[in-house]
Amino acid sequence: MNVLLIPLALSLAAGPVPDAPEGNPLLAEWTAPFGLPPFDQVRPAHFQPAFETAMAAHRSEVEAIATRPDAPTFANTVAALGASGERLASVQMVFSTLVSSQTSPEIQAIQREMAPRITRHRDEILLDDRLFRRVQAVWDGREGLRLDPDERVLLERTWKSFVRNGARLDPAGKERLKALNGELTSLGVKFGDNLLAATNGWRLVLDRPAQLAGLPPGHVEAMAEAARKAGLAGKWVVTLHGPSLWPFLQYADDRELRRQAFVASTTRCDQGGPGDNKAIASRTAALRVEKARLLGYPTWADYVLDDQMAGTPAAAYALVDQLWGPAKDAAAREARLLEESIRAGGKNHPLEPWDWFYYTEKVRRSRYDLDGNELRPYFPIDRVRDGAFGVAQRLYGITFTEIRDFPRWDPEVRAFEVKDRDGSHLAVFLVDYHPRPGKRSGAWASSLRGQWVKDGK
Repeated sequence: MNVLLIPLALSLAAGPVPDAPEGNPLLAEWTAPFGLPPFDQVRPAHFQPAFETAMAAHRSEVEAIATRPDAPTFANTVAALGASGERLASVQMVFSTLVSSQTSPEIQAIQREMAPRITRHRDEILLDDRLFRRVQAVWDGREGLRLDPDERVLLERTWKSFVRNGARLDPAGKERLKALNGELTSLGVKFGDNLLAATNGWRLVLDRPAQLAGLPPGHVEAMAEAARKAGLAGKWVVTLHGPSLWPFLQYADDRELRRQAFVASTTRCDQGGPGDNKAIASRTAALRVEKARLLGYPTWADYVLDDQMAGTPAAAYALVDQLWGPAKDAAAREARLLEESIRAGGKNHPLEPWDWFYYTEKVRRSRYDLDGNELRPYFPIDRVRDGAFGVAQRLYGITFTEIRDFPRWDPEVRAFEVKDRDGSHLAVFLVDYHPRPGKRSGAWASSLRGQWVKDGK
């Protein structure tokens, strides 16, 4: 299930960019309800000119801040930086939504070209000595400023962002950091493209009814529908997308077929050839080590956690160590139950990973008289969502009202206006539940617009 949470704290569409290329919906004023992006009008060809124009506008905004003749203040430096690049952020979020939810060869090609350039654009700002001197001056004088709590947080995050992204490096260090960031970005794009291709590129085709033993009728029909879409009418298809894979591992009696599906899932991008990700992972790890040390951290973990709640790798490992023993003991107890179920069924094979889901279901039935498949009719997706909305209303007083007419990136997307207990607008919540070839797999959330304060609103 994929969910996009979009806090539109400002119910204002992004305004047009001066001198925007004519006819580009990404650069025009967004007039859809609540300023939602015009997904119904956006085409892949719109993105590169939109990025070019938005980056140029952002550079102009930042240059005006860097070259101000007056002394740096919170308003003319920190707040101004925070308000800059609004259009670029909007274009990026629309693009990243399509990369994750509705990608295509055209979108992937644009991402491969533009992602390193956007990284370079960001580096040029965060490594600008003029900007950092102004931010540092405001930071040094922070005790004498009468800042509101949100202003103090913005100042701290702005200063840390510059420092953590290399503002204190010498010129040679800055150039090396730019190279590292660019390569890491390109590697990340390639890794994701390979994973999506591997997920979409595998299927298990069944052509005998005996291979369907144990599978619920609803899942068998879904497999038949997948086969029809693949031009294999009269057969059944299992894919590596969650709604197809997990029920198959849970219910299919044929152990060899379960093994094939499980191994295919867990060895994606580990088969050699151009789609193998091992070299990408190795190179990424090496570059992260170099980047961390360049920025003054002993390891990548130290760098990442320095700005997170854990603070240090030692603190993170302390939590893992605290959980590891009890978790391992619980898994061992569960494994023994599954092994007993194997023997009770007249089998003598060892418990393997592709057996775990299948025999867990057997144990549920034998010990607790609970059949997960029999519960499914009571939990259709709309009812589950409405139940979650009801819990949120009881806990927080917020309400969800469906928006019928809005621009979608796919016909299955649904949207809901979220209101606070006093009826004021809080957010727009979009849901996009089902897998398709152009969508990243798994359960995840992202945003189209964050919340912020602008002009006192």
